[in-house]
Amino acid sequence: MSFPFPKIYPILDSKWIPQEGRAVFLDRLGRSLADAGVTLLEYRNKPGTEAEILSDAAILRAALPVGQVKLMLDDRAEWVERVGFDGAHVDAGDLSPAEARTVLGPERILGTFGGSTEFIPGILDAPADYLAVGPVFSTTTKQTDKPPIGIEGVRRMRALAGPDRVLSCAAGVTLATAPAILAAGGSMAVVSQAIFGAADPAAEFSRWLVALG
Repeated sequence: MSFPFPKIYPILDSKWIPQEGRAVFLDRLGRSLADAGVTLLEYRNKPGTEAEILSDAAILRAALPVGQVKLMLDDRAEWVERVGFDGAHVDAGDLSPAEARTVLGPERILGTFGGSTEFIPGILDAPADYLAVGPVFSTTTKQTDKPPIGIEGVRRMRALAGPDRVLSCAAGVTLATAPAILAAGGSMAVVSQAIFGAADPAAEFSRWLVALG
């Protein structure tokens, strides 16, 4: 995968999407994020119905230009082609990375969970374009029973992965801690609440972009 992964990887969780005026909200949000410079965005909707997920995805794809913004679908690799997304993120309980790669084909982006304090056995040989590690800090956005690994954990995972693996580092990331995550060897700082919990997510993303370069 030759895609230049960005330093900031926003995840739009369904908890930030209002039911009232949902379509208009997503359209405006998507367009504003594209204008702010987002190049990679994941849409995650764990409790959503198929109809809701497909509808949301269609709106986001229309709002975020193909070729400018890569869109990732959480869990549902089998729906990626239907909605015109660019890839999927799969975790334990979803398709395996090998199965997801078969579904997606060789050109789409595939991300998966790599491990916490150690890599999952065999995961470094999996056909994934990036490996998520963490949680780095405590988080309420996504349920996890794993303890936070902190900045030293990121440094350790980079040493185990080698210099070339793309590592996405998630959970509790703020603008104050993101520089240290990147300096410790993280490739991407994954953010949800810090961006989408803001009054103006696009303006907040722009602030991150300026700060992290």
